[in-house]
Amino acid sequence: MSQNAKFRRDFAALLAKAGDKADTVVRSSALAMGASLVQKSPVDTGRFKGNWMYGAGVPNVRTDGAADRSGGSSITRIQTGLSAWKAGQTIYLANSLPYAKRLEYGWSQQAPSGMVRLTVMEWRQKVAKAAEAVRNA
Repeated sequence: MSQNAKFRRDFAALLAKAGDKADTVVRSSALAMGASLVQKSPVDTGRFKGNWMYGAGVPNVRTDGAADRSGGSSITRIQTGLSAWKAGQTIYLANSLPYAKRLEYGWSQQAPSGMVRLTVMEWRQKVAKAAEAVRNA
């Protein structure tokens, strides 16, 4: 079974557990993933941390010149975008700065293992936690 097919099967199973609250699970887990990307991002000027963008249906490749050393603005931007998300839309979390790929592959001593690869490994736990929160609400 391909990784993509396994991902789809696992995700469908988790959403089935959430029942009619699946949208809440998707939004919550996507926000957790976005926050993880931002928090794992190395900080020099704060520009990279401030350039995590949310996109629905298509990646948001916009870049912002503002520094965001804490990552708060990026997380708020992702949260705001997710509030308008519609079921069926693909969610994209992207950083389009020209040095993003270098940072992902060890260019920074602050994040030698990157951000995206580490966050992707946390996906299952983040979705399960969001589904559990909805189930217990």
